[in-house]
Amino acid sequence: MKYQTRKKALILLADGTIFYGKAVGGKEGSAFGEVCFNTGMTGYQEIFTDPSYFGQLMVTTNAHIGNYGTHKDEVESEGIKIAGLICRNFSYHYSRPAADDSLESFLDQHNLLAISDVDTRALVSYIRDNGAMNAVISTEVDNIDGLKEQLAKVPDMKGLELASKVSTKAPYFFGKEDATYKISALDIGIKKNILRNLAERDCYIKVFPYNTSFEELQAFQPDGYFLSNGPGDPEPLNEVIATTKKIIESGAPLFGICLGHQILALANGISTYKMHHGHRGINHPIMNLLTGKGEITSQNHGFAINREEAEAHPEIEITHLHLNDKTAAGIRMRNKPVFSVQYHPEASPGPHDASYLFDDFLKNIKSHKLQTA
Repeated sequence: MKYQTRKKALILLADGTIFYGKAVGGKEGSAFGEVCFNTGMTGYQEIFTDPSYFGQLMVTTNAHIGNYGTHKDEVESEGIKIAGLICRNFSYHYSRPAADDSLESFLDQHNLLAISDVDTRALVSYIRDNGAMNAVISTEVDNIDGLKEQLAKVPDMKGLELASKVSTKAPYFFGKEDATYKISALDIGIKKNILRNLAERDCYIKVFPYNTSFEELQAFQPDGYFLSNGPGDPEPLNEVIATTKKIIESGAPLFGICLGHQILALANGISTYKMHHGHRGINHPIMNLLTGKGEITSQNHGFAINREEAEAHPEIEITHLHLNDKTAAGIRMRNKPVFSVQYHPEASPGPHDASYLFDDFLKNIKSHKLQTA
């Protein structure tokens, strides 16, 4: 293996704390965003391409990143969505026969700055104690004051609308045109695997831009509506909230995931808040309050809905709880075929604990069709 001289690099947090490392590959410069961490042991390519991570600097807690390379089918969107990567050990070589390319090449193709040799255990511990905050990763290790000035101008995630940055610009279709059911999906950062799960259940999906009106969604004559995952603060998405209210009023089946879950809450007058450091990983325990069964889930969110307001709402029932901190992880409306979850049933972190949620959506659609026939 040829020895490579690597440039020194650092991560500077908004509170002035600095962690040092080295640049991955030959890329130089700086990348800004909110620093967060994911505890998944696998799935780094899916994480990097997940639109929900747009604008965030990703810290991977697994010690080795890149060891199984990349594969063209293991993406959740077109291109990388994270703002930068921070890891402990970066593998320039991979050993998986099925891989298409190395992670280094994948990052270079998308012009992403990454740094390694960082004490990620200490960094993650610091974030857990002090909360998610803005940060910069940079090879400009001698320009601390300049980086601080630039970092101070980066907007906070709270109040930041990012769905428009990742949503499709024009409607498109997914699945077989002759499928039994039609779905209008509002793209506020949708993952490809969600579309695959719906298509596998005999659905033909039309995916619409984030600011599409209810009338345009309805013109597709769908059997149900879907609110996707996505990045940023849900509260500034006034158009999406207004559209969701109209979907609810129509009485049609509606399913929301992640950001879509938060939008559904806001459409019912339930507030949301920015979490201390969020939930990001593939081992989060959930209790289904309707069945009494536990689920191991994949999660990726920095905002949550107000549990007390949801419990007090006469038309809302909490269906799922996060067992680590008791946050509301799922809700449904009592008299309408409308429900949502905060986690990702399409991600399948090992077992398929949560895939039944797509089946529940289809059950609501079938029942609604019979009632309106």
